Amino acid sequence: MSPALLFSFVIGYFLLLLVVAYFTSKNSNNDSFFIGNRSSNWMLVAFGMIGTSLSGVTFVSVPGTVGSAGFQYFQVVIGYFFGYLVIAFVLLPLYYKLNLTSIYNYLESRFGPVSYKTGALFFIVSRALGATARMYLVVNILQIFVLKEMGIPFWATAFVILLLILLYTFEGGVKTIVYTDTLQTTFMLLGLVVCIITVMNKLDLDFSAALQSLESNQLSTIFNTDANSSGFFVKQILGGAFITIAMTGLDQEMMQKNISVRTLKDSQKNVLTLSTILLLVNFLFLFMGGLLYLYAAQTGSVIKGDDLFPSVALGKTLSPVISVIFIIGLISALFPSADGALTALTSSFCIDILGLKKKENLTEKEKKSTRLWVHLCFAVIFFMLVMLFKWIDDKSIIDVILKVAGYTYGPLLGLFAFGILTKRTITDKYALIVCLLSPLIIFGIDLLNNPEWFINRFGISESAAVELKSLSASIFNGFKIGIEILILNGIVTFLGLLCISKRGKR
Repeated sequence: MSPALLFSFVIGYFLLLLVVAYFTSKNSNNDSFFIGNRSSNWMLVAFGMIGTSLSGVTFVSVPGTVGSAGFQYFQVVIGYFFGYLVIAFVLLPLYYKLNLTSIYNYLESRFGPVSYKTGALFFIVSRALGATARMYLVVNILQIFVLKEMGIPFWATAFVILLLILLYTFEGGVKTIVYTDTLQTTFMLLGLVVCIITVMNKLDLDFSAALQSLESNQLSTIFNTDANSSGFFVKQILGGAFITIAMTGLDQEMMQKNISVRTLKDSQKNVLTLSTILLLVNFLFLFMGGLLYLYAAQTGSVIKGDDLFPSVALGKTLSPVISVIFIIGLISALFPSADGALTALTSSFCIDILGLKKKENLTEKEKKSTRLWVHLCFAVIFFMLVMLFKWIDDKSIIDVILKVAGYTYGPLLGLFAFGILTKRTITDKYALIVCLLSPLIIFGIDLLNNPEWFINRFGISESAAVELKSLSASIFNGFKIGIEILILNGIVTFLGLLCISKRGKR
């Protein structure tokens, strides 16, 4: 199928989103934008959050991991499930009890204004980097496989996509996103199921035979029992649980959709439903990855990693219909993470940093004007960060996202854990210093544990590289830090807060 025809489907999809946005943003106000007037249907929120939780990284990168790690990513997914239980029965009751618009208001009531703004600041940095990394992956695929042949440069692709996202989130915010995410999740899951069925038919396999074939090719191993490996199942499950607690439960983007539901009970239903569905959906993505590797081997292809799914789906061996379904599924996976992040960052900056809701001297019209300008500024920041990722051009975006999350969500995890698990008060003015020092300490530990990363990027002398590797081996004895880096960061932050704390009332 020609790139121009594929691109026309992309434009048609955008127009559909704009129509939905037009009807859902009528009579919207700041409360509609920030928390959907607390009237969102929990079933729509749960279904739409599937797309937000997965994103384009899951759509492309997770199938690509099967070739090197089998189904080991499912260890992390099991951890996600336990993390959602903590969110449902620990964090949500707290947020509803305090009637929060921004979840970081909890830090203000517990510790003080510096902790509050520190938490919001770390969220803004975390979400901006994570969302733009995900966006870069999808935009880059569209650029390579569709728009490059049309002579459209990468920067123009990124700019147009951001402009269109800006258009349909500009007025309605969360109120609009609840509906657009539902639509986009439907297309994404439809694309996944259709692609699975198509490749199975090409391989002449049913579901049971496909599983047997994956097992015989050693592509379906789930549990890694090597305790020194970064993929050890205990590390992966614990890491997955804390990633969910931090990246969902302590993330304004994810939680503003949950607290837009009218009651705590319905919000808990949303989280528990989402956690169960994600187990199935992630398994299907891994199953899809296994099928793609079997199909690539049959056709003589050696493509691996992030390029596997788009190369097969947009190649000439499958039908043109699959190309259309893949592209629609891909951008459907992109938008729930990008539009939600843009809206949440605007909400957090307006409420947490600017204190917009507390400024009673401003009219509703003036507050709305401020919010629109902030929204526009974050769109510009998104564009600049996407271009930065293009310049870096890292081939493993899912690793980048998990690494960024480990550094930036760790202080948030430490702050909330200290507030919930202890009765101590802290010297609030030192909170920012503790939260900045913790990632720096963890960065030093991580560099020492993974000297190859430092050596490959900074090209130090051969003798220095040998000494660094020897030092790393003597300290860690082959033990590799994986996604549990988030937990370590949270622990260091917790200990730092303990050092600046004293006995007191909650």
